Amino acid sequence: MNRLLICTDLDRTLIPNGPQPESPMAMELFRRLARREEVTLAYVSGRHRALIGQAIAEFGLPQPDFAIADVGSTLYQVDETGWRQWDRWDAHIAPDWRGLSHDELHSLLAGFAALKLQEPEKQNRHKLSFYVALDAPVQELIGEMKARLAQAGIKANLIWSIDELAGTGLLDILPASANKLHAIHFLMEQEGFEHRNTVFAGDSGNDLDVLLSDIQAVLVANADDEVRSQAAGAHKAALYLAQGGYLGMNGNYSAGILEGIAHYLPEVDAWLREQN
Repeated sequence: MNRLLICTDLDRTLIPNGPQPESPMAMELFRRLARREEVTLAYVSGRHRALIGQAIAEFGLPQPDFAIADVGSTLYQVDETGWRQWDRWDAHIAPDWRGLSHDELHSLLAGFAALKLQEPEKQNRHKLSFYVALDAPVQELIGEMKARLAQAGIKANLIWSIDELAGTGLLDILPASANKLHAIHFLMEQEGFEHRNTVFAGDSGNDLDVLLSDIQAVLVANADDEVRSQAAGAHKAALYLAQGGYLGMNGNYSAGILEGIAHYLPEVDAWLREQN
């Protein structure tokens, strides 16, 4: 097997914490694949570092080699010595905010009543995160926020997603260069991976920029209907929609990730069939 970079979202993608059932052997197969010397595993998540660690312990996830956390605003290298934040990624994205601090950017957006600041642990130097009620005029709000930021010369990426379990909207403001897609591209460049040996897996709206990009991607079968509809309508060649049935699994969560990787890489498909 050649070198392979597996980049995967966590909640309701690798982590089976949605309402759909998990295939019994899928996670163990994924663990075996992740342990292979040729495989580099990167978690790509909206979670911060502590919550990623909590998920690893709670769900028995394999230890990653890298973690793109906080919706792409932080990047960590992980090994037996611990987690090390990549200063080079911070330096790469910092100019977009013109040197403003997190608190200064928050002050700039004062007056938007629909915004409720998220907890301190969900913020960082390059991530300003709010809760927004689901019945709020979200697109109008985002448009007004973009206009105010642009007027101040701030290059920002506003990411809207929905926490279905909590029943609330999430709005993250990052430097324009800081999102899952740009962070994956940066990691690929730094570690010498090409598009042919990189696969991303996701399930939700904040994964769409990667799902619809030039990166080989898989949408797990348990993804919500709206995201599946948007993904299918894009007619992107390098996007695989997991259906289930592969190796007798249902295509949800890690089963869908494996199904998608096998779709792109015949050598992985052959290895997984040997293991099954």
